[in-house]
Amino acid sequence: MVKWTDHAKRHLQEIHHYIAQDSAIYATRVIDALVSKTIGIDANPRIGIKSPELNDDLIREAHLYSYRILYQILPNYIAVLAVIHKRRELHPDEILRE
Repeated sequence: MVKWTDHAKRHLQEIHHYIAQDSAIYATRVIDALVSKTIGIDANPRIGIKSPELNDDLIREAHLYSYRILYQILPNYIAVLAVIHKRRELHPDEILRE
């Protein structure tokens, strides 16, 4: 099972709002694609790469478009922690863990 944290859901809202300034349709498509990218990740959670800034084997990331989807492997589910733009520097204290 994949669960999105409130923190990651806020990131999706911010991404949607930003893209929707130019195109509401494209904004919705991007958000749908980001969410779809996480479907089934619980079947093979280590498919994502280990985030170099965090250096934690249980925190991985998947990439789509210009975004990094950071998730944590927990005993009973996968927690999506954040969705950030690839050009943005990742600070470990910004990632809220379940």
